[in-house]
Amino acid sequence: MKNYRSKILILITVLNLGSETAFGLQQDQIQTDKVDKDSTTLPKPYATESKVNHSNVIGWVEGKMPIAPSGFKVMRFADGFNNPRWIYMAPNGDLFISESSTSPNSANQITVLRDSDKDGKYDVREIFLSNQNKPFGMLVLGNYFYVANTDALMRYPYKEGQKNISETGTKILDLPAGGYNNHWTRNIITSPDGKKILISVGSGSNNGENGMDKEIRRANILEINPDGSGEKVYASGLRNPVGMQYYPGSNALWTAVNERDELGDELVPDYITSVKRDGFYGWPYAYFGKNEDPRMKGQRPDLVQKTLIPDVNLGAHTASLGMAFYAHKTFPTTYHNGVFVGQHGSWNRSELVGYKVIFVPFKDGKPSGKPVDFLTGFIDDPKKSRVHGRPVGVVVIGDGSLLVADDVSNVIWQVSVAK
Repeated sequence: MKNYRSKILILITVLNLGSETAFGLQQDQIQTDKVDKDSTTLPKPYATESKVNHSNVIGWVEGKMPIAPSGFKVMRFADGFNNPRWIYMAPNGDLFISESSTSPNSANQITVLRDSDKDGKYDVREIFLSNQNKPFGMLVLGNYFYVANTDALMRYPYKEGQKNISETGTKILDLPAGGYNNHWTRNIITSPDGKKILISVGSGSNNGENGMDKEIRRANILEINPDGSGEKVYASGLRNPVGMQYYPGSNALWTAVNERDELGDELVPDYITSVKRDGFYGWPYAYFGKNEDPRMKGQRPDLVQKTLIPDVNLGAHTASLGMAFYAHKTFPTTYHNGVFVGQHGSWNRSELVGYKVIFVPFKDGKPSGKPVDFLTGFIDDPKKSRVHGRPVGVVVIGDGSLLVADDVSNVIWQVSVAK
């Protein structure tokens, strides 16, 4: 009888494990050993030729869409946008989409989507705010709606549930405009206590080639008071920090950083990292720790020695921009408190890389495994550098599903658990 009970317990355990890994990432796909960031081995600069290889976007034909792991479904959540670059979910669940680009025909507007009857589908779609200058980051804080344009932080009076804003708003902070390789985006988030606003500002060059006097207040995360006063540099040496979020339930700030180009196919890796106040992360003098950039050799050995090693290597030229921690319970436990990262894709690599959403598992507030693919299928033909779309902004919404902004195909994709 004892042996029989043991067999039953083993069978139940196997079945339970099977139900957990029957969809989503299999347990053997995620290495859950401690991630040793100090052990990252990088090739030497110029180990391979630096190549220009821009992708050709063909869009999505009917019936074609990105691919998620088994057990998930992908659907068009919304389309018909004009370069939907970023998605922000307000405290009341409203979704704000910034539509902007470097094109002369940039929409320069923000659209709001609302699910009034809470059936999982939006039933309100309005142009919330227009006549902006390359808007990107958005934030509701107190009775204000903030918009981070490429050259300024704007603040507008706001009431929950508003469908549009017609006021001119107030410019509370000038921001450095322009930028190499589309470093025009400015993201904003609030500190957990709501007392500070953080602003990400990318560099104005690849590796400081225009002179560091042109990089004042750039390649930084800035910190201000909600009225625009009291500006400080929170962290520096971050070439293009775009995604920013606090780890769920903590004061630990994380960011996704798009690193420099023209050192070869495998340099320099993009990364996500926890951000230390007053920390220096290398740009433009060093990368991934004390690896000196040969183009800046000998210029600032003091800063090379100060350079912090980022937490997770996401691969060179992947254009890792969007990030969203998964603080819900709808997806399998494998995903709980891990982070999704939108990789916009390469232009400076002999073969395309990125063009997908990846997932990094976390445990106890720290990365617990290597990045794995989550949403793929954006690359159509790698030999012809042909792609369907380019994922960028990612956000987890109230029902626990993941939204992904595909800015060149003007679609927002939704990934949810298949029922």
